[in-house]
Amino acid sequence: MRLRLFLASSIIGLAGFATAAQAQNYPWCADYGGEMGGSSNCGFSTFEQCMAALSGMGGFCNRNTQYVPSGPAPGTQLRRRHRRPRHR
Repeated sequence: MRLRLFLASSIIGLAGFATAAQAQNYPWCADYGGEMGGSSNCGFSTFEQCMAALSGMGGFCNRNTQYVPSGPAPGTQLRRRHRRPRHR
């Protein structure tokens, strides 16, 4: 009886530490051709990755219309503004 109570409380306690699942967000989609419309996979970070996945299979790559970047675009640098020192 104590073992069951311990296991139940452990499972409930560990469930509190679980994080919420988040959908992955990538900028490129591979659209696989087919007579019935085919399928798509929007799991590519670069156009080159997408094209490599389609190599030998056919289809095409396009931008993911649902993509929302979470930070600065890859390859860009944030500009820092330099302040002049104050003179008294």
